[in-house]
Amino acid sequence: MPRAVVLLSGGLDSTTAAAIARAEGFTLHALTVSYGQRHAVELDAARRAAEALGVAEHRVMSLDLAGFGGSALVEPAAGVPKDRPLDEIGAPGDVPPTYVPARNTVLLSLALAWCEALGARDIFLGVNVLDASGYPDCRPEFVAAFERLANLATRAGVSGERIRLHAPLIELSKAQIIRRGLELGVDYGLTHSCYDPDAGGGACGRCDACILRRKGFAEAGVPDPTRYSLR
Repeated sequence: MPRAVVLLSGGLDSTTAAAIARAEGFTLHALTVSYGQRHAVELDAARRAAEALGVAEHRVMSLDLAGFGGSALVEPAAGVPKDRPLDEIGAPGDVPPTYVPARNTVLLSLALAWCEALGARDIFLGVNVLDASGYPDCRPEFVAAFERLANLATRAGVSGERIRLHAPLIELSKAQIIRRGLELGVDYGLTHSCYDPDAGGGACGRCDACILRRKGFAEAGVPDPTRYSLR
């Protein structure tokens, strides 16, 4: 079976992308990055998801993006936006304070390094442009550009062994993602999406990620297994 590196945050999208990679016949090597995020509870979710998916290997790598700052996700004193209207979330040109500078570029670079070291040629990530179009590193243009970079900057690429970057959720709505995951047996009760969880790991229910997650389950017509504190 071919091997693939999957960026696994423990969230709904990355877990679904990993399930899709498994369904396509790949042996999964999951990479989770602890980068100083305030919602570090997602690291436990990533471990749960990796176990449920039966990955061949799960690595958790530490990286201090908090040292740079520039995002509400890595600066504890910064406020995470709450109760934003749906028509504002992901609107073109809306780059919210929860954007982490160059995060997906950095994480994909790590995934690329591991992919080449493994002798793998495929990388999966769960970016989605419809529900997060305000994030510049969730767009199809970014995915295509990074794949070109991967094939210019690696021994595998210049040797003609093409590296492929898969973003199977890129143009799906949250409801479509949830339905696809359920078809593949994903247990969304294992995942975590909230940017500002409480001390016990409960989801706030009011940040952008929670709002989109709640909307997705409602539109998919299935129960949301998330524990919301709605504080």
